[in-house]
Amino acid sequence: MPIATPEVYAEMLDRAKAGGFAYPAINVTSSQTLNAALRGFAEAESDGIIQVSTGGAEFLSGATIKDMVSGAVALADYARVVARNYPVTVALHTDHCPKDKLDGFMRPLVELSLERGGDPIFQSHMWDGSAVPLEENLEIAKELLDKCHRANIVMEMEIGVVGGEEDGVVGEINEKLYTTPEDALATAEAVGLGDKGRYMLAATFGNVHGVYKPGHVKLRPAVLKEIQDAVGAKYGKDRPFDLVFHGGSGSLLEEIHEAISYGVVKMNIDTDTQYAFTRPIADHMFKNYDGVLKVDGDVGNKKVYDPRSYGKSAEAGMAARIVRACQDLKSAGTKIT
Repeated sequence: MPIATPEVYAEMLDRAKAGGFAYPAINVTSSQTLNAALRGFAEAESDGIIQVSTGGAEFLSGATIKDMVSGAVALADYARVVARNYPVTVALHTDHCPKDKLDGFMRPLVELSLERGGDPIFQSHMWDGSAVPLEENLEIAKELLDKCHRANIVMEMEIGVVGGEEDGVVGEINEKLYTTPEDALATAEAVGLGDKGRYMLAATFGNVHGVYKPGHVKLRPAVLKEIQDAVGAKYGKDRPFDLVFHGGSGSLLEEIHEAISYGVVKMNIDTDTQYAFTRPIADHMFKNYDGVLKVDGDVGNKKVYDPRSYGKSAEAGMAARIVRACQDLKSAGTKIT
């Protein structure tokens, strides 16, 4: 199937919220991890979201080039070709764009979509204003939402702070990790509830990027209910926000399901799939040590140092983790036919 059109993407998000499931949003950094994501969604019979961060886009452009826009566009163009071969629908998204990278990433990508016309290059973009004061965050969000709306793009924005580290951005683990009803009310007042353009809201409830031992992260999914209830009561809407779950690695299944019940339609998954991709490669290298290296002047074994030999295992490992994610988020078996 092709990449989702804006209309199909809207249908996907609506179906998730109404049906009590969420889509895994899988970060990719290469054509191979993109293929693994498509394979995982297809095996789970789930539609999904494929996303690229600023660091991922920079990497995709070439290690010496470091052009985020080129890398992101190249990924999107490649995805449009290969996704046709899979019986699921996927949307393309850009992840975590902080203020200092807006002019080098999100803004030019939105402008490119406006210039091209037709369907946008990416179906959604994330503005990450978590590191700036809420008032400034919302002012920038208004400007970006207007541009996204004109390009038929869904915007994602974040209020509150996600702890841990992603792409070199470090967030402390403290009480700022919990979005308040006041923050949510201010958001609704500033950017509306869909009337000024559709957006998803990454509200924080103790989320932390990266991976930690059990008990280190204190998630409070009830925070999501509190903000939905507060804003819903004022505007007369049930679960008014389409919510996004960031920093979900290591979360308990009951916490994930509780968050979905409060209106989470998208959950970012990166750390777990990175490990699932890399672990089979490590296994291959240990088992084929004398084949991947030319030990003692020998010639090695081309069949085991050919990147395809371990790349296939890496793809399979990551795809299997994505199938599990679809099952955990209840999206397995829900693909649009």
